[in-house]
Amino acid sequence: MTTSRRTRNRGVKMVTAEDSGARGRTGGRPESRRGAASRRKLLMSEIIDQAMRLFAERGYDGTTLQDVAEAVGLSRANLYNYVKSKEELLVAMVDATTQSAASSLREVRRRTDLDSAEKLRMLVHTLVLHRAEQPAQFRTLDRSDQALPAEIAKKHLEGRRAVLREITEVVEEGVTVGRFRPVDAGITALSIIGMCNWVAWWFHPSPAHPAEPVAEQIAENAVAMVVRDAGRIPDTPTPLGIVSLLRQDLDHLARLLTAEDE
Repeated sequence: MTTSRRTRNRGVKMVTAEDSGARGRTGGRPESRRGAASRRKLLMSEIIDQAMRLFAERGYDGTTLQDVAEAVGLSRANLYNYVKSKEELLVAMVDATTQSAASSLREVRRRTDLDSAEKLRMLVHTLVLHRAEQPAQFRTLDRSDQALPAEIAKKHLEGRRAVLREITEVVEEGVTVGRFRPVDAGITALSIIGMCNWVAWWFHPSPAHPAEPVAEQIAENAVAMVVRDAGRIPDTPTPLGIVSLLRQDLDHLARLLTAEDE
């Protein structure tokens, strides 16, 4: 009886230990996977950053995957676990610069709690920060635009057009409701984008010179380019509202003509 009981007890303990270990391993798997995914994301970010630096210094054609691997501290074989070609790095760069910027601007443009001027201010602020935070990536794409593989060039062009479309639509909205002067929305949007893009070339952030004030200043400049004077904004965003402004102008003109006659 004693021997049998001990045997059964040992069996119970063994099963319990195994179950406990299995539960521990199972319970740890999600956390382990999250940790691995986080490490992979960080390393992938480092790979892209180093690739962009090398592309900017040596040009796309003058950079090899071996150069990228050495810059990150990996063997070329290990690098292949993350990227298979330079084209993949370019795709990641396009996603991070043009596609990501377009997506951020789209979210702002669709907001219903902002008027046209507030939307434009936020659009420009967002785009400037994108350029200030990823200058090497933007400069590399700008320089390599004509040399990009066809599919990547197409993706890059789509992203650039999307950025232009988001800003153009906000300018058109502001003109329609009378918040902005009747400017050509396309030309104005291109001018604003040029202001934002140029930041990637001349701005060098530092603790003493952060990007935020620069983004705020350029955003204010963009709004000042198009916004009507406070007294020239119609009370209602309708044709009748614009007509009321025209009547004010006609009244002012009539007074000037009367004064000259006197």
